[in-house]
Amino acid sequence: MKSLILTNEYPPHIYGGAGIHVKYLSRELAHLCQVEVRCFGEQSDTDSNPSVSGFSSDSSDYTAPKQLHSVFGALQKCLDFNTERIDADLVHLHTWYSHFGGILAKKNYGIPMVLTVHSLEPLRPWKREQLGNGYDCTVWLEKTAIEMADAVIAVSHETRMDILSLFDVDEAKVHVIHNGIDPEEFHPTFDPDLLRKYGIAPEMPFVLFVGRVTRQKGIVHLVNAIRHLDPDVQVVLCAGAPDTEEIEVEMKTAVEKAKASFGGRIVWIQEMLPTPDKIVIYSHARVFCTPSIYEPFGIINLEAMACETPVVGSAIGGMKEIILPGETGLLVPLAQQSQSPFEAIHPEIFARDLATAINSLMRDPERCQAMGVAGRERVLECFSWTEIAHKTLRLYESLVTQEV
Repeated sequence: MKSLILTNEYPPHIYGGAGIHVKYLSRELAHLCQVEVRCFGEQSDTDSNPSVSGFSSDSSDYTAPKQLHSVFGALQKCLDFNTERIDADLVHLHTWYSHFGGILAKKNYGIPMVLTVHSLEPLRPWKREQLGNGYDCTVWLEKTAIEMADAVIAVSHETRMDILSLFDVDEAKVHVIHNGIDPEEFHPTFDPDLLRKYGIAPEMPFVLFVGRVTRQKGIVHLVNAIRHLDPDVQVVLCAGAPDTEEIEVEMKTAVEKAKASFGGRIVWIQEMLPTPDKIVIYSHARVFCTPSIYEPFGIINLEAMACETPVVGSAIGGMKEIILPGETGLLVPLAQQSQSPFEAIHPEIFARDLATAINSLMRDPERCQAMGVAGRERVLECFSWTEIAHKTLRLYESLVTQEV
């Protein structure tokens, strides 16, 4: 058995949950079968398992609108994925960036196509701010790939329901295989000096956010909640890589406004942190917050839980399958104004509800400690990459024995 994985993100170029997923899944699958990874970048390690080849494209001569460059660049790299001979038994796709490459591989090389859904374009309409009309292309690419895939992997049961409601796909082809975590890498690790390096006061309890500055992750809602937090709380925002200039400006304005009205301390780290540093900051945090407005799974929550930090998260998507309310953290319902999933957020009510949940845990360190221990136990029991790799391999085997 040989699997060809096509992906945008792969180490060292990881900026989201899909990249983390591919990193660990490919590593664990390599213990069970041959794995080849073709990704965006300059990576090259073709003598190991997994073998890795990076592909790049030069957009300097593009005269198309700038918003379209990432779309056309992805299509070019997907074509290059295929002009290099494919000898795998099947192709496995991750995110829309790789979908065109998988379609070409399925049609031209006659191999089954598996697709993991990490998020769904129709449920991320704010991407139009970033891609312009290119968003319509990504929606079409995703729909085409999902509907012609031999198997679709959803990272949560709610994502599976979204797939079945949005696309014309046989429900027997849609399988739930959760994301995972490496608990040997992510575990409680303490270093007060590292906190000081980033401007965090070790002696002051803090609530932590880690993620990109994007509408999907809801960071602006957390920033708006800061004015309702207790004044003895420290807020640490590890938030970089804004999707657009507009949301970057919006974020900066919100942080300045929060600083003017909050008696506590706000630390904004505007960079993507190395994993070892991130683990230390997770471990020192009293509470981790994920205020997402759309979250198919939320692998970031597993990272925090593995470091024995309780999570306050939005009661949406896969987070309802990760966080046990009252046991490993708290879930906060999105305050709704309408039935539309995109116009549902009542920002002031949601911000207040987030603050109420955060305050309740920050005031009770013993409860936080008990939740943290329970969270790590849940990670060890339910979210092992080894078991996820075995489930994925069994799906592969079921496909290659079928007539495509």
